[in-house]
Amino acid sequence: MARSGRRRKKNLPVEAVELTVNRMSHEGRGIASNGGKIAFIDGALPDERVAAKYINSRASFDEMSVVEVLEANPDRVIPACDYFGVCGGCSLQHLASEAQIKFKQELLLEQLYHTAGVAAKNVQLIERQSSNAFHYRRKARLAVRYVSKKGGILLGFREKHSSFITDMRDCEVLELQIAALLNPLRDLLNGLHARMSIPQFEVAAGFNICGRPAVALVMRHLEPLCQSDLDAVRAFSESRDCEFYLQPGGVDSIHKIWPIDDGERLYYSLPEHDLKLAFHPVDFVQINEAVNRKAVNLAIELLELHREDEVLDLFCGLGNFTLPIARRCKFVTGVEGSESMVARAEENAAFNSIENVSFYAANLYELTGKEFWYDRSFDKILLDPPRSGALEIIDWLARAKASKIVYISCNPATLARDTASLLQKGYKLKQVGVMDMFPHTTHVESIAQFEREN
Repeated sequence: MARSGRRRKKNLPVEAVELTVNRMSHEGRGIASNGGKIAFIDGALPDERVAAKYINSRASFDEMSVVEVLEANPDRVIPACDYFGVCGGCSLQHLASEAQIKFKQELLLEQLYHTAGVAAKNVQLIERQSSNAFHYRRKARLAVRYVSKKGGILLGFREKHSSFITDMRDCEVLELQIAALLNPLRDLLNGLHARMSIPQFEVAAGFNICGRPAVALVMRHLEPLCQSDLDAVRAFSESRDCEFYLQPGGVDSIHKIWPIDDGERLYYSLPEHDLKLAFHPVDFVQINEAVNRKAVNLAIELLELHREDEVLDLFCGLGNFTLPIARRCKFVTGVEGSESMVARAEENAAFNSIENVSFYAANLYELTGKEFWYDRSFDKILLDPPRSGALEIIDWLARAKASKIVYISCNPATLARDTASLLQKGYKLKQVGVMDMFPHTTHVESIAQFEREN
């Protein structure tokens, strides 16, 4: 008989074991020694004694889950969400909010020390930036699946470590106006003829052009919708006062079907800077509005702008940092890899009557040297790269000779790596801190100020 080549899953012990947790991994799992073998324990916190069951066992480590907390960490709290532990949307609701932020700060400082050799005592810590830990998420992607054995449509985030869908009836992190649509939306989907061919929704909250709160729903569908389905979707949108988009193919196929108007935009404001920024529901924007406002204010403070400064904003997106900076300096150049986002940034500059700014599309990971700004010097630079960081442009950053660089990071590992490179290029890390953009998750958003030494 031919062998399938698939490894059979090892039989796991059934009985729970008692373990003492030493520390927490960067993924938010407790770490303990299990008979000399490392155990990663979902739901466990440092300094706890827990009973844990096996989920998986490998040669070098075990994966386990808490069955009972025998001795609790004083920062342990009761999760607010009924789906916590199953849903993959959150991983730290069992840890008090302030302790979560402290954990993220310690993780950042550990990365900086081990990768860049920067000790905490040699850098000024920026006050931790946080906001309401619940109902903060203004954008999300929700999975959809019709399962007759489960009673119909499942709608929610993916389960933890699984492709299954958490059937969410409520959500403690989605903005309230989005969370309130979960049950009505499920009812709508259950009544559609196309319910078997709808895999996901993109949801976004903001304001409409008139300044009223608005929610946009983008429904991916793999088959054309019949007329009765289209009628049902429009009726739902009108009754729930939400904007509805269809996505039958790629991103370019997205189109609005309700309300019938010319606008495919939501808006958010930066009131401290007298700005209103437009975005398409599937554009990238920071998901936490309150922390984003704090991040913008903090970045401007750390840049220490003067009226005659010429500033470069790399990975500028739709102008979230560029336009507030432009209010306070001579000129800003924004560079972004996506041409559509450059168009959105230019739209936002015009909408807010800002003229001392220019935007350009360029692949910042493959600079050619022909970019018009390549051989220019800048007084200050801000960069907000993706998780992969900005190592490919560190040499160029040093050539630009900016007196200050403010680096916003969504990955402490790549920030630490890039910090090591900037130190070699004559910059010093002066200040660093965390911004709790994603409460109850292990995502670490941080901000760092570098100053040129020579």
